[in-house]
Amino acid sequence: MITRRHLAGLAAGAALLPTALRAQAWTARRTETFAEGFPAAGRRPWAEQVPQLRVGLLGGENEADRMGRFGAYRDLLEATFGVPTRLFPASDYAGVQQAFGAKQIEVAGMGASAYAGAWLDTNGGVEPLLTAEEADGSISYVAVMITRADTGITSLEQMRGRSLAWADPNSTSGYLIPRFALRRQGIGVESGQYFSRTGFGGGHEQAVVAVLQRQYDAAVTWASGQGDVIQGYTRGNLRAMVDKGMLNMRDMRIIWTSEPIVNGPHTARTDLPAAFKEDWKRFHLALPKAHAEIYRQVERGSGTGYREVRHQDYELIVEIRREEAAARRRRS
Repeated sequence: MITRRHLAGLAAGAALLPTALRAQAWTARRTETFAEGFPAAGRRPWAEQVPQLRVGLLGGENEADRMGRFGAYRDLLEATFGVPTRLFPASDYAGVQQAFGAKQIEVAGMGASAYAGAWLDTNGGVEPLLTAEEADGSISYVAVMITRADTGITSLEQMRGRSLAWADPNSTSGYLIPRFALRRQGIGVESGQYFSRTGFGGGHEQAVVAVLQRQYDAAVTWASGQGDVIQGYTRGNLRAMVDKGMLNMRDMRIIWTSEPIVNGPHTARTDLPAAFKEDWKRFHLALPKAHAEIYRQVERGSGTGYREVRHQDYELIVEIRREEAAARRRRS
């Protein structure tokens, strides 16, 4: 359950970043100080237990673009570790969670809520390895609510009676945290309460496209919250859409921004060899300096690289997820 201490922290603007992260109670390795260089190519002993590497890709972007962004990354993984590597693009976030439960994939980059869902679904059968750092070295991003500039909507208050698109029910920034934060502001998040209607866009990119096509008045999505808003910030869904020519931020307006949210982790099954998990960390800690363009494509923008994380860093997201599930059961 979300405690009074957590709610007090949220009011102070700190609860979405766990205490463990803010206090930096352990020394996590980071790209900026990682001096070991990129791993040498060659088959590892763990390949006896992991004869192929299956990498899950979250939904939220059209499949052709996802496969294009990750193509060189897949090739580099295969060349470095000497095992066949396959990409498994899911149509939505739940697909990756289910693939972990069925042991159909070894690893995936996930949002914090998707990780929490997979951890709950597998009874702790997955673990976080590392996460992306932003341009300022932090490991947090924000959820934003975006609308077209020509709607005349300039604030959250003006969204009363308007329509809102969530991204995906397993998205942190596109569902879980906006609902949590808006409820704490006294705003009813169910369709027909504060908003005239709500629905799912089918992913972050699709939700913004639905706003562009006037199917919804606004949508929630993710952004680094850093850099030039006209460029879609330094990293995130908006930046990716700007870079692909799908979005002109001058035509859009951001009317609400969440408190900082911990970045989602690269997630692995807990039953995999420890040596494999260590190699995965080393590969990614060195990736931004050794293969900058591959890193930029995978992360939809740029930052300072990666940092190790632990399950403790996502415990609050797990609790919020539990609360959301309990509320859903009560409604049904």
